[in-house]
Amino acid sequence: MSKAEYLSLADVIAGDIAEGKLKPGQRLPPQRTFAYERKIAVSTASRVYSELLRRGLAVGEVGRGTFISGEARSGLAAPSEPRGIRIDLEFNNPILPEQNALIAKSLGGLAEMPALDTALRQATSIGTRTARNIAAAHMSKAGWSPNPEQLVFTGKGRQSIASALAAVVPTGGRCGVEALTYPFVKGIAARLGILLVPLAMDEHGILPDSVQKAHHEAHLSAIYIQPAIQNPLGMTMPSARRNELVRVVQQLGLPVIEDIVYAFLDDEPPLAALAPDTCIVVDSLSKKVGPGLTLGIVVTPSRLRESVMASVRSGGWTASGFAFAAAERLMGDGTAAELTRLKRADAVARQKLAAEVFSGFQVQTNPKSYHLWLTLPPHWRSQSFVVAAARRDIALTPSTTFAVTAGHAPNAVRIALGGPTTEHLHVGLRTLASMMDAREEDFYSTE
Repeated sequence: MSKAEYLSLADVIAGDIAEGKLKPGQRLPPQRTFAYERKIAVSTASRVYSELLRRGLAVGEVGRGTFISGEARSGLAAPSEPRGIRIDLEFNNPILPEQNALIAKSLGGLAEMPALDTALRQATSIGTRTARNIAAAHMSKAGWSPNPEQLVFTGKGRQSIASALAAVVPTGGRCGVEALTYPFVKGIAARLGILLVPLAMDEHGILPDSVQKAHHEAHLSAIYIQPAIQNPLGMTMPSARRNELVRVVQQLGLPVIEDIVYAFLDDEPPLAALAPDTCIVVDSLSKKVGPGLTLGIVVTPSRLRESVMASVRSGGWTASGFAFAAAERLMGDGTAAELTRLKRADAVARQKLAAEVFSGFQVQTNPKSYHLWLTLPPHWRSQSFVVAAARRDIALTPSTTFAVTAGHAPNAVRIALGGPTTEHLHVGLRTLASMMDAREEDFYSTE
């Protein structure tokens, strides 16, 4: 079957979905059965299913099959935005009761002259020397202190990731990533024309051997990883694994884009402490300060700084002067550090609550993290569980959102703990626990 013919067959199924003949959650037949029914080769059926997965019309779950998602997309969709649902366990935007008062105190006077005059001026990708010094001091940890002259700034963390990718991976190039990874990386890579190659993982993070294998087979230009409080699985890479991974990437000559956005919840220094000339560190203020106050920070090896700066300029990702002014105050007067201390304690308390509610269920997490990974019992599917939770006014994220390879998502969901009040969090988690004990068909029969 030609490319046009298998695409036409995918279009027919897409039409059936649009007309309601195939409904969200409905299981497609096994590929061999589909091939027999359509009188086509099994290899052709596989191409049709792959096209449906690519379009977002179907989702695959390991060992369970392929299901209609009912979510047609134009191009390559990004994860959804917060929807104002009552209990949001989908997005991690930790806001503490006292944090706005702390931020207001820090930013007092910013709207007055001459501070306002400075804040409203045009900013550059490297900010000012004062901004670099303050940011470098704020990011420092035991065993690692970035050189202020290696810092580059963007408007937000995602732009930092994009600028780093654009600097080290050419259009059409390949970047290795964790098999389950931060969802927005998929969209960023697609926009930049970069192919993501999944790297095998275990309970300690990516396997160094998988990096060697992927580089041998796909000739990687770089890897993107989250070694501390990995999203969505929560693990922090132990010292032995870090040393082995650094040895491998240095041997292969691969740059490492190291996302430390959640690392403020942990004490581990970044991989850059071991390999400062190999790692590009990306960070943001949105989690540790507030989702509405964004500033992306990139710590680059000296040899790559000009390339990252060029990426920021060409992408239009330079931060505003006002963001710089606010960030300087928050980091410089200790407010950001105090919010970090408070949120670390808050995350631990929320994890303890989740551990109590989900006792007896299969959970992967980190006791310092603001999220957890909940494996579902066999009678539930990830997509159906998310839909059922939404009918209870609870938002959470299916495993398919994090899977790099379509059709290779485990039967699990990520639960973000940082957004709701403690009271709402308790209600939401207890509701999900009660759903776990029910069967999917029983749940819907009671609606």
